[in-house]
Amino acid sequence: MLRKLLTPLDVVSIGFLSFLILLCLVFSARLDVWPWLVLVDLVGVGCILALARQAERKPTRLWIGFHRWYCYPIVLLVFKQIYLMVRPIHPIDYDHVFIAIDRAMFGVDPTVWISQFAHPLLTEILQIAYFSYYILFIVLGVEIYRRLPIGDFDHAAFMIVYGFYLSYLGYFLMPGVGPRFTLHDFALLGNDLPGLWLTDTMRKIINAGESIPAHLPNPQDYVQRDVFPSGHTQLTLITVILAFRYKLKSRVFITVMASLLFIATVYLRYHYVIDLFGGVAFCAVTFWTGDRFQRWWSGEKKRVNNEF
Repeated sequence: MLRKLLTPLDVVSIGFLSFLILLCLVFSARLDVWPWLVLVDLVGVGCILALARQAERKPTRLWIGFHRWYCYPIVLLVFKQIYLMVRPIHPIDYDHVFIAIDRAMFGVDPTVWISQFAHPLLTEILQIAYFSYYILFIVLGVEIYRRLPIGDFDHAAFMIVYGFYLSYLGYFLMPGVGPRFTLHDFALLGNDLPGLWLTDTMRKIINAGESIPAHLPNPQDYVQRDVFPSGHTQLTLITVILAFRYKLKSRVFITVMASLLFIATVYLRYHYVIDLFGGVAFCAVTFWTGDRFQRWWSGEKKRVNNEF
């Protein structure tokens, strides 16, 4: 029975892929590539089920590792899939709303105001911190996987991936491109905020990840709509909370990088401040609903095991 095999991560991943399949079918007239997206999602569901079954039948370190660590590539896969879906389904950008809220709260545009403190060394440090977002999950996961029971890893991996899926819902509901494109000239970012050694390379990697083509006059037409909520804020905050919840040795490093990252989201013009508030709110929702779901699923698995 599936309830005996599936972890909470498996359940929420299968559920979200099924949700994307439903969206593809409902909005197929707007999605030219919808058959391919549905195929990819079906293959994804099949792979999750196969990994869960194999890890149960042959609980070797290899299969258990595959079953647990697919969480990292699946969020990247889904992230790129929604790039193909958000704008055709909801072709309205809400940057004007985010800008208005920031101005109402602060009386200025925060990304413009903070530019007075720009310095190449500060830019370099904050760009590294912003880029560390892609590494902090691995730092967290590796330490939990090596030091703590597998159930703790399952809980942490679920919270991270579930948080990603919730943030993706936000991108569908309120798409936006961010202040790099609306309040500033994206083409002049290198002149306005020059770094030292790694900044340019990291920016290029991030731009590629967000599908921003190089040397085109209208990059805002191609960039991924992933502004609200700030996934960097939401997921990094989740990582910090989990690091302290499990008393990890890496929690000080994670907290320092997270603190710099929060500043970097605005300083580097990736986000409006309201996006950060949204990230905090989505983080709270992630824990409030995620903990309850995991307790419920754990109870269901125990009930099924007792029946057999």
